[in-house]
Amino acid sequence: MGAAQNKEIKKPMKEEELKIIVENALQEIRPYLLADGGNISLVEISNNIVSVQLEGNCLGCSVNQMTLKNGVEATIKRHAPQITQIIEVNGIPF
Repeated sequence: MGAAQNKEIKKPMKEEELKIIVENALQEIRPYLLADGGNISLVEISNNIVSVQLEGNCLGCSVNQMTLKNGVEATIKRHAPQITQIIEVNGIPF
């Protein structure tokens, strides 16, 4: 009976559940972005790839690549390790 319970725990996460987890991760980092006059919003999650949009001062910020890589990506992956990539929809690579 223990093995059956473990299989239930490891079921693939539903899309809506994953979205909530990623939103919670963004909420964790959002205060830091807001403090600098920026923001971030979730655009979509598809095939374990998260698309986000930087807003406000984040768009022209010279450190936004580092912010995405070290802040946003790390935070999202800590909450949802199955995420393989984070993409900024305005074409900012990281």
